[in-house]
Order: sequence, then structure tokens, then C-alpha cells
Amino acid sequence: MAWPNIFQRGTLFSRFSHHHVVVFLLTFFSYSLLHASRKTFSNVKVSISKQWTPSAFNKSIRLPVEIWSSNHLFPSAEEATLFLGTLDTIFLFSYAVGLFISGIVGDRLNLRWVLSFGMCSSALVVFVFGPVTEWLHFYNKGLYCCLWIGNGLLQSTGWPCVVAVMGNWFGKAGRGVVFGLWSACASVGNILGACLASSVLQYGYEYAFLVTAAVQFAGGIIIFFGLLVSPEEIGIPGIEAEENFEEDSHRPLINDAENEDEYEPNYSIQEGSTITQVKAISFYQACCLPGVIPYSLAYACLKLVNYSFFFWLPFYLSNNFGWKEAEADKLSIWYDVGGIIGGTLQGFVSDVLQKRAPVLALSLLLAVGSLVGYSRSPNDKSINALLMAVTGFFIGGPSNMISSAISADLGHQELIQGSSEALATVTGIVDGTGSIGAAVGQYLVSLIQDNLGWMWVFYFFILMTSCTILFISPLIVREIRHLTQRRQAHSLSE
Repeated sequence: MAWPNIFQRGTLFSRFSHHHVVVFLLTFFSYSLLHASRKTFSNVKVSISKQWTPSAFNKSIRLPVEIWSSNHLFPSAEEATLFLGTLDTIFLFSYAVGLFISGIVGDRLNLRWVLSFGMCSSALVVFVFGPVTEWLHFYNKGLYCCLWIGNGLLQSTGWPCVVAVMGNWFGKAGRGVVFGLWSACASVGNILGACLASSVLQYGYEYAFLVTAAVQFAGGIIIFFGLLVSPEEIGIPGIEAEENFEEDSHRPLINDAENEDEYEPNYSIQEGSTITQVKAISFYQACCLPGVIPYSLAYACLKLVNYSFFFWLPFYLSNNFGWKEAEADKLSIWYDVGGIIGGTLQGFVSDVLQKRAPVLALSLLLAVGSLVGYSRSPNDKSINALLMAVTGFFIGGPSNMISSAISADLGHQELIQGSSEALATVTGIVDGTGSIGAAVGQYLVSLIQDNLGWMWVFYFFILMTSCTILFISPLIVREIRHLTQRRQAHSLSE
């Protein structure tokens, strides 16, 4: 058997210099800090709700209603909670819109500048949202909405930029396993945000925002001075120039050719040492690249399911099984653990096969079964955690792979060889479409749960997972046919 490039050139990680390690760590922790900021908002919702409804504490102290009412937004905790949910939806929609814009901007400006600006500016917005408004005792719904719209737009600079930088440094050989490990950054950010918030929450919710904002701002400064956007910045050959020496380097994992034997590489790197500056492609051209639209629509369905677990899993465990909120929070971590393992292992298998879609198809088919099993989980924490991890493996894993490794493949296919000026745009399109699905999903999950119950929520998840398979079914069929043809050709050659 002709092993793919991941094995032909020796140990995968022996090819990486210390620059690769630094880029991996800087991009990993930069996005972790952005996610930690989002998670902090989720972790302090109870405290915010109490602060916005101080009438709950006006039981033993006799104060004029006018004075008391001037310092709160809502007459009840239920209305405050509803507004916090509205802020979640506002954030997701503005984040989705921002992803489309940030991808285009990232391909036209220096990725380091865009990422650093987004991190520092988002930190300032969070600082105003939490500490400043609380210290000034200024509570205004319009201001909160405007700040959170701005935060969503600024946070959207993160993912397209970090994926583009990683795509510039790590080639197709081993990209699945590298990006599988790297995509754990969101889960690490969730854990980091929970730890930072819980460490200072006793002093007031505003200090949770203060700490995460300060750490994120410092991270943005480090990114500005320390991140290398591409190997060419320090005179190292880019991944495309290096892969030109490989026999199969221009046989991409995302291939629109009907038959692999008919594929002819389209080199756009000029002969010699001259490196041409390629103009960034337009948004429309990026949408027309093979595989972008199918994977974007598929990710809209899959991210809806994945983010629903992110937002609703602790509430489901507490509401459905009657477990304490703190226990439910700790137990929900197992979903992230399953997603980290799933993304890494499935990325490795896709590297070996040199195809992504068949691996996704198998995982998503098994995800349907895991959703059925988890929906019937007994009232036992150990069994629930096991089923939760399995579900995260088959749902979170493919979600991580589409948003990272596959987005990098789509932005580095043969139609745009020699240029990285499409990678951030393509990543923004895929993740932006996915975020729109996630935003719509949060409303639908609440609506279905209130009217039909949790079992119908899981039926909805199964439907969305099936739609994910449906959208990429042409790619699945094509890549399975390519694998079959390659195996047959190898058998005949022997």
C-alpha cells in the first residue's frame, strides 16, 4: 500500500520547527481567550440577573419605590433572564455577520493586525459592559444591546484569522490531526473562562469580566508583537512551495475532479525564486470554489446541534434529572472531552485516507445513534457522562474538523494554488453560515422544549444531523468513488 505523505516523509512532528510550535500555541491561546470571554458571560448570568432585579433584595429594608426602581432594569428575574437570552441571540447573529466581513478583511490586511485589533477591542467592550456600567450604576438595555452587537462583530475577527495563519504554516500532510488537536482551543477556552470567573465571582460579577478582559487584552498585545502570519515573513519557504516536491501535493483533499486519473495540477507559482503577490479573491469567487457551499450549509446544521449542547446541556441536566446546577456544569465538560478526542482521531484517519467526507459521513451516521441513546439516558451520572462523551465524539469531532481542517483545505485547493488570499474569506463563509444556523437553533430549541418537551428536541437534533449528511452527500459519493478507483489501480499495479 502506498502510504500518504503523513508517513512518507517520516514522523509528522519532526518536520516542524520551533516557529511552527510558537504559531500553534499563539493561535491556540488567542482563540481560547476569545472563547473564555464568551463563557464568562454564560457563567455569571445568575449574578447579573440578581443585580438587574434588586427588588428581590428589598425585603427587610424600607426604601421608596422610586429610589429602588432607579437602580434596576427588570421587575422580575424571569424578565432579566429573557433579556440575557436575547443578548445571546444578538451576539450570535452579529458574530455570524461579522465572520463574513472579517474573512474578507483578513485576506486584504495583515492577519496579525486584524486579530490583535479584534482581541483588544473586544476586551475593551467587555470592560465597558461589565465593570464600567456596574461601577457607574448605569443600567440601560439599549447600551447593553449595542455593546454586545459590537462584541459579536469584534470577536468574529478571531476564527478566520487564526485558521488562515494555521493554514499558512501547516500543509495538507498531517493537517487533519494537527487541526484536530488545535481545534480543542474552544473547549480549553470554555474551561479557562469558567475558572477565571469562579475565582473572582465572590467579589462581584463585574470582576469576572474585568479579569477576562484584562487577560484577553494582554493576549492581543502579545499577538501583535509575536505572531508570524506566514513562513515567508522570516524567509522560510511556504507550504505550497515545499509541497511542490511531493508527488501528490496537488491532489487535494477537496477535489472537484470527476476522476483522479484526469486530474492535472494547476501551478500558479512562477518558476524560479520570484514570488508573485496574488490579489485576494472576491466573496462571490470564494463561494463558487468547489465544496464551499455544501460544507457551509452542512456546518449550519451541525453547528446548530453542537452549539445547542454548548448552551443548553447544563440546563437540560438540571431540568430533566433534577441535578444541582454546579453538578450539571461539571458533568457537561464530558461533551467537550468527547469532541476533542473525536476531532483529533477523525482528523488522523482522514489524513491517512487523504479524504475528509467519508470520515465525516461515518461519524455523523453514528452520531444519529448516539443521539438516540443519549436521549434515553437513565438518571445515573456515570452512564450519562459516558453517553455524553460518545455524543460529543461523533458530533463535536466533525464540527471541529469542518471549521478548521476542512476550511483550510477549501482555502488551499488547486484553483487558487500559490495564494493564501482566499483562506480567511472561505473560513468566514463556512463559520459565518454555521453561526447563522446556531443562532436560529437557540430560538428553535427553546420553542420546541417549551411546547413539545426534550424528546422532541433530540428528534430535531437527529433531523439536523441527517441534513448535514445530505448536504455533503455528493462529496461523500465522489470521494468514496475516488478511494475505490485508487484501490483498484493499486491492485492492478501489483
